[in-house]
Amino acid sequence: MDRLTSMTVFIKAAELGSFAAAAEALHLSPQMVAKHVARLEARLGTALINRTTRRQSLTDIGHRYYESCKVVVAEADNADLLAMDMKRTPAGVIRVNAPVTFGSFSLAPFISDYLGQYPQVQVELTLSDRLVDPLEEGYEVLIRIGELSDSALVAYPLQPYRLIACASPEYIARQGMPATPADLARHSCLIYGIWSPSVPCRWRFSREGRTEEVRPQGRLRANDWKALLHAALAGYGITLGPEDVLQEEIRRGNLLQVLPDYQGPARPMHILIPDRRRATVKISSFVDALRAAFG
Repeated sequence: MDRLTSMTVFIKAAELGSFAAAAEALHLSPQMVAKHVARLEARLGTALINRTTRRQSLTDIGHRYYESCKVVVAEADNADLLAMDMKRTPAGVIRVNAPVTFGSFSLAPFISDYLGQYPQVQVELTLSDRLVDPLEEGYEVLIRIGELSDSALVAYPLQPYRLIACASPEYIARQGMPATPADLARHSCLIYGIWSPSVPCRWRFSREGRTEEVRPQGRLRANDWKALLHAALAGYGITLGPEDVLQEEIRRGNLLQVLPDYQGPARPMHILIPDRRRATVKISSFVDALRAAFG
């Protein structure tokens, strides 16, 4: 007889108060229930249940053994459920929140590939640059760029979000290639953000441990980087944007990297999810795929 099965039978007999009731609940014979309990008692060398012709009750040791058996059987059931959950195909709706630029250019193609791999999954993607509360707003997976504050969420680091400066070949031919960050002062820059005299835009570049900061000037500002990218491609100035997007435009010959000997700004990026112990197979699958693609 399997000891875990015998523990399960003993728990049921203790809870229902008789071998007959336990036998009916477990679809066994009363004799088989008695054998399971007797086997445990023989193994332990002590009685677990006081039996009379009219009633049965747990011994003192039986009470403590009963509590321990419940923990053991529950943990075994959880292990089985976890294994079965991991084997199941991801399915259901995943609610995701991400920053606008990263979500539009990098995350959206990833999600298309993921949905192609898992046809039973649906993704509801919300793009926003504000900090959302996942518990209040119901998001299951978040992508955040920047330093993290203390949180009850589980964080997985991704590759840093790196920015580089670029301009079209036509603009460089017309205005020249900046040699240092200070040279940007005489160029038309395409600036991400909103007009705020109290919080001016700053671009930071570093080389050999030294950081240089410039305040870009230009005729176009926008709170959506896609607009700035279009302007850069059209030859209207120098933009500072995500490296993974701009490298593709550089490869195609549409843009040239400005200040290639300098490192542009970089910010940490993380995946955030609720407590990992509650993660379903759909969330685990999505997070694992994100980490493989961007980690």
